[in-house]
Amino acid sequence: MKKLFLLFGSVLLVSLILEGGLSGQSPIAPSISAGQKNPNQSDYAGSASCIKCHEKFYKLWSTSFHGLAMQPYSATLAKEKLTPQAKDIVIGKYRYRMNVSPEGGFMTEKGPKGTRTYKIEHVMGGKNVFYFLTTLKKGRLQTLPVAYDMNRKEWLDTAASGIRHIPDQRPEAPFHWKDPEYTFNSQCYSCHVSQLSTNYDPKTDVYRTVWREPGINCEACHGPSEEHNRVCAETPEGTVPADLKIISWKKFTPAQKNDTCAPCHAKMVPITNTFIPGDRFFDHYDLVALENLDYYPDGRDLGENFTHTTWLMNPCVKSGKLDCLHCHTSSGRYRFKAKEKLNNDCLPCHESHVKNAPAHTKHSQESPGNRCVSCHMPMTEFARMKRSDHSLLPPVPASTIAYKSPNACNICHTDKDAKWSDVNVRKWRKRDYQAPFMHRTSLIDAARKRDWSKLPDIAAYLKSEVRDEIFAVSLIRLLRPCPRQDKWPIILLAMNDPSGLVRSAAAEALSEYPSDKAYRALVKATGDEYRIVRIRAVAALAGFPQSEIGETDRQNVDRALQEYVNSLLIRTDHWSSYYNMGNYFLRSGYPKQALESYGIAAQRDPRTPVPLVNMSLAYARLTDFQNAEQSLRKALKLDPRSSAAHLNLGLLLAEQKKNKEAEEHFRLAYKYDPQMAEAPYNLGVLLGKEHPSESLKMLRKAYEISPNPKYGYTLAYYEHHAGNSAVATSVLQKVIATKPATADPYLLLGYIYESDGKRVEAAQVYKEASNNENLATQDRSLFERKSRLIKQ
Repeated sequence: MKKLFLLFGSVLLVSLILEGGLSGQSPIAPSISAGQKNPNQSDYAGSASCIKCHEKFYKLWSTSFHGLAMQPYSATLAKEKLTPQAKDIVIGKYRYRMNVSPEGGFMTEKGPKGTRTYKIEHVMGGKNVFYFLTTLKKGRLQTLPVAYDMNRKEWLDTAASGIRHIPDQRPEAPFHWKDPEYTFNSQCYSCHVSQLSTNYDPKTDVYRTVWREPGINCEACHGPSEEHNRVCAETPEGTVPADLKIISWKKFTPAQKNDTCAPCHAKMVPITNTFIPGDRFFDHYDLVALENLDYYPDGRDLGENFTHTTWLMNPCVKSGKLDCLHCHTSSGRYRFKAKEKLNNDCLPCHESHVKNAPAHTKHSQESPGNRCVSCHMPMTEFARMKRSDHSLLPPVPASTIAYKSPNACNICHTDKDAKWSDVNVRKWRKRDYQAPFMHRTSLIDAARKRDWSKLPDIAAYLKSEVRDEIFAVSLIRLLRPCPRQDKWPIILLAMNDPSGLVRSAAAEALSEYPSDKAYRALVKATGDEYRIVRIRAVAALAGFPQSEIGETDRQNVDRALQEYVNSLLIRTDHWSSYYNMGNYFLRSGYPKQALESYGIAAQRDPRTPVPLVNMSLAYARLTDFQNAEQSLRKALKLDPRSSAAHLNLGLLLAEQKKNKEAEEHFRLAYKYDPQMAEAPYNLGVLLGKEHPSESLKMLRKAYEISPNPKYGYTLAYYEHHAGNSAVATSVLQKVIATKPATADPYLLLGYIYESDGKRVEAAQVYKEASNNENLATQDRSLFERKSRLIKQ
């Protein structure tokens, strides 16, 4: 499957805003040369060594989609599986044609620069779509731009088929076929071949990739078999060795079975390269959830998601009783295809429903709608690949009406609409079973839209006993841009959540909450039982001034730090590894090392502007403003619509008193990202003296987008300066109600009250400030004194 590479600390993109907030000094300075070794390949014997004792299973495996996940291209395969391509596939100014005749085995590309041919070397997939690979420069195995739809028996544009159509948004532009997104060595190798070594050389940027077998072989699920073969050969016939020297699934728990299948069936982020069957998933991977637009807000699949996220939403999985092998064989085949077994996949737990299915399904015995999976595992399609919804949740047509997500009813009843389906399911069920699904979906939708009026409801959901793990982690991740201070108790509480995935998201979020409570929670989390929590916690600690840490905690922090560094460097061929390392160095107070990492990231993918933007921040830390500006201008050449680059360039120019040019870039930042509150905020400050009316307009807009204490205080200051003391007072009262961690709003509101002769009100403000535990101790003492003095 395709792995994802999260850009941790991407908040740095806009953190050149005057105060910054990432200046903590860390005593930890990891070496970028740290890494991990590949497993010992000599321990693997290959699937052919299994035939002697397991011939039946070998035959089942070798003909399965697991065994044939990738295979060499051949004329025989082409004759049996493919049809000739009758028309060119046209992509921009280029025309593509696959020649799969006995004399063929290549793709022709015709364009403005002439004609080129590319040899078809390998074939991936085949259940729904065949993809084809060719070798490009520096050992890159590249996915060709033309694929074959096995169901429709037609050729198609690979990249165009993968475009997401997100409701109410413009379709994205497809990648060029030579983009790294389609490079097999770095994106999709680990689940299509077995015992692969990329042999990537970061000095020359060259791959010398090799693998033992194409497809997913026996040892991918059972571990190395060389020792197993030896002990079995040495054991007398008719006896079984006491130690089989191989991984057996017989004693695996349901969770172990699910976690072993998950790496190839998850939209995940790898944090190690050492997973072995039986390990826990979250010790080796992070998981993408509903913060990603590949999901509808209700969790249904929109893009390609590879099952595991929705699987964890499955009530049967949550019960601890269901595992992948209940419905699938080890070779991936479905166990219940036979007509007489159609609903047996829900046995033994739902025997009463299976025995009298029509009473439950409201469909006749022979109707497709009488199958359990028709309603609970409806099939949708993306990129020509058909996939079943593994959440096993019931149809929720109300969600289709509200969010345009698919529902099982209308997948079958294409002549009806979602309102018709909604009416019928409400007739069939006295209980409004859709209500809890709609409630949690509304929270995801609000958080995606940054509607923070729902924060109390989000807090209540996260605390509730019925909260879903996937929805919980999604909401915590979506809360990252929320400016409200009252989100932090919610996130701190999530540090004690029973789910390691949820704890890891909370730990990552706390990187932006520089407080003693967050610091203590993160230090504790570096000793968590799950690796994903430990590395997110230690990464978050990078921006904190390091207090005294006890010996036990120090050992945990050091171990977690090494795990974090290793997690970044398992993929030295990917730019995000160096980008994330640069962010860690920058947050830890090492801008020179950060520059080195960002520089490598920019070399790995010269078309990506993101490393250049953060490189400018590192230069600024070193007071090298000339190179900081050059980095941002390079970023804008790559992406003229980069709001982060425009914002940070505006800040640099404003520091140099180039106000007109700074204003232009602030306006462009706001134009390209209307939700980037930093743009109107800084524009409002810049315009304060010469254009006070527009300044207030921009500051109001910034506070509307992001009602945080800093923006509220600044708006109130300018409103007061403009003679709008009543407005300023109202804004400051709202700010103070959030118990801000800064003294400024209290001081300004107290000053306004005192100026108006309202000494009682001023005293109340100072008293409230003295009781605010979010303020520094010296500030609280100051307000305590002011409260006493004003009463004298």
